[in-house]
Amino acid sequence: MARRRKGRDISGWLIVDKPAGMTSTSVVNKVKWALQAKKAGHAGTLDPEATGVLAVALGEATKTVPYITDALKAYEFCIRLGQATNTDDTEGEVISTSDLRPGDDEIKAALGQFVGDIMQVPPKFSAVKIDGQRAYKLARDGEDVEIAARPLWVEELLMTARPDADHVILEMTCGKGGYVRAIARDLGEALGCYGHVAWLRRIWSGPFEVQDGLTIEQIDEMAHSPELDTYIRPLEVGLAELPMVTCTAEGAARLRNGNPGMVIAQDVEYGDECCATFDGHAVAVGRYKAGELHPSRVFNT
Repeated sequence: MARRRKGRDISGWLIVDKPAGMTSTSVVNKVKWALQAKKAGHAGTLDPEATGVLAVALGEATKTVPYITDALKAYEFCIRLGQATNTDDTEGEVISTSDLRPGDDEIKAALGQFVGDIMQVPPKFSAVKIDGQRAYKLARDGEDVEIAARPLWVEELLMTARPDADHVILEMTCGKGGYVRAIARDLGEALGCYGHVAWLRRIWSGPFEVQDGLTIEQIDEMAHSPELDTYIRPLEVGLAELPMVTCTAEGAARLRNGNPGMVIAQDVEYGDECCATFDGHAVAVGRYKAGELHPSRVFNT
C-alpha cells in the first residue's frame, strides 16, 4: 500500500525573492515547510548565487509550471569585463585576462548580435545533460565538456549602466532556456576583452514580478501561520496567457474525470489550447474541438 504524502492540500503560487547563496530546491523546501504543504515545485531554476523571482507552485499549481517556464522572463545583471572564468561567474577560477576595456558605444553596438533568434552554448558548469550526466559534474571531474549550441529567443538586451571601466550592467528579456552566464561570456569574447557575470537578478518571470516576492526572512516569520496563506496567489495566475473558456456543471464533471466536456468559447479556434473554468476556477487545460475541451491536464482543487 502506497504511503500517503503528509501535509496540507493547498494549491496556488507563492512568489519568493530568492537570496544569494541558496539553491532553488532549498527555497522550495523552505516554502513547503513554512506552509506545511503536501506538494511544491518551482518554475525555472536560478543559480545559487543569483537572486530575484522564484515562483513556487503548490499542489495542483505544479501542473501549470510549464506555462511559466515557457513564458518570457527578464534579468538584470552585471558583467565583469577583462576576466573569463571557467564557470562564467564569480564562483569559478580566472582562466583568461585582458587589459582591453571597450567604450560604451562599442558595447551597445555588440549587443545586437545577441538579440532575436540566436544559438547559445550553455556554460560548462550547467545542469545540461551529456550522455545522461550533468555537465557541471563532468566539468568538476576535470573532463573536457563539449556542449551543443541550442536555440534561444532574446527579445531585448539593453545596457542600463556603466559603473566603471571594469563593469557594465545589462537587462535582458528572453525565452525559455537562456543562460545569462553564456551571454556574459560570449559578449566578452565578441568585444575581445573577456567577461563573466558578477551578479544576476531575475526581475520578472511571466506574470510574476520581484516586488511581489517574499524574502526568506519574511517566510520564516510567518511560517505555520494563516498570515502566510494570504500571500498565496491563485493557480489560475499561471494560466493567464491561455485563452479562457467556461463550462457548465456537467461539462466540468466530465472534464474532472478526464473526458471531453462541453464549453462555451469566444474568439477560440479549433485546436487551440485553452483553460476551462467553472465558477471562476480552473478545471482543465486542453484542446478546443467543436464545442468541447479535450483535457490534457485536469485540476483537482
